[in-house]
Amino acid sequence: MNTKNITVTDKPLLNTNLDTNFLKLVAIISMFIDHVGAAFFPEYPVFRWLGRLAFPIFCYCMTVGMLYTSNIRRYLGRLGLFAVISQPFWILAFNPQDILGNLTNWNIFFTLFISLLAVWGFKEKKWWLFILAFLVISLWNFDYSSTGILLMLVFYLCRKKPSLGAVLYVLLYLPAFFTASPGDPLSLTIENYGIGFEAGALLALPLIFLHINTSLRIPKWFFYAFYPAHLALIALVRFLLGF
Repeated sequence: MNTKNITVTDKPLLNTNLDTNFLKLVAIISMFIDHVGAAFFPEYPVFRWLGRLAFPIFCYCMTVGMLYTSNIRRYLGRLGLFAVISQPFWILAFNPQDILGNLTNWNIFFTLFISLLAVWGFKEKKWWLFILAFLVISLWNFDYSSTGILLMLVFYLCRKKPSLGAVLYVLLYLPAFFTASPGDPLSLTIENYGIGFEAGALLALPLIFLHINTSLRIPKWFFYAFYPAHLALIALVRFLLGF
């Protein structure tokens, strides 16, 4: 996706936040916090809660990119390329003790790739592609499973109705308030009641559905390169520390 902020014309394609550079910067900071917590501080769930902002923001930015890109195949190709590049670093960062067993434990770029492919198929009424992508992401070992497709569908279908989109977004994460176990170390436990850490994704709601204009400009390839680079850094630090 072109990381320049979308120019708001007389008829923008979305009535939600088009400051995509700012959103993706928030997302990669959130992701970095999440991954540092997972790798080095698993006993502190606050890292994982703050990390829940990243995925919905990335899904939203992918949806914006799908609507504004002039070449969806090239866009998908970039995602696919960096998914492949990132896979060995993903394994070394989080599962270095079982490399072969995690070859098909797909990193998040694969999830975004399949989710974007599915929603583009939906948009173009290529129902076979939508169904196939939905089945693949649901049945194989993709992080977040079909949640990415559901989020992108909400963002796409409600692109002109942010209030409705916000309601549906909340409904997607509402189960986190009822399905968490109080004994789960990642849950927020209040007496005998547990709130799943997925509820942290609700913090991204105002960033997505309210208009922001920071005029932030970041090089196009930075967001792609950051993902494998930060995974490689985590893997290196884990190796040096003997984790």
